[in-house]
Amino acid sequence: MGLKLIVVGKTKTLLFAQSEKEYLKRLNKYCKLNYVVVSSSKKSDVRDVCLKMEEKHILNNINNQDFVILLDEKGKYYSSRDFANQINERLIRDSNITFVIGGAFGFSEKIYQRSNLMWSLSSLTFPHQMARTIFLE
Repeated sequence: MGLKLIVVGKTKTLLFAQSEKEYLKRLNKYCKLNYVVVSSSKKSDVRDVCLKMEEKHILNNINNQDFVILLDEKGKYYSSRDFANQINERLIRDSNITFVIGGAFGFSEKIYQRSNLMWSLSSLTFPHQMARTIFLE
């Protein structure tokens, strides 16, 4: 069984970096989560160019057998209890689950096509660094 969380870009805000570290430490008692930070696109501010660069980094960290769940504002959202139940049910069916939190521009079409599911953390939109902390909690 493998759980992976891929995030785009480093966490720059100290508060969020500390909270991520704390929640990763807590999670370590219950499961092994492979936390992967991929480079964000810094060479352009053109949406499509950024998404293409980030796409490559994300796909390089997804294996063929991974069940991929994008954390996306267009995804289905659950209560905390239902969210936990969904993860537990998914772990029974799939040996490798990879969650992905995109960068400022979201995901490229190729990433959407590679995904198996899309989940949302809320009907509210959060900055992606805050979404990491919320997801880890």
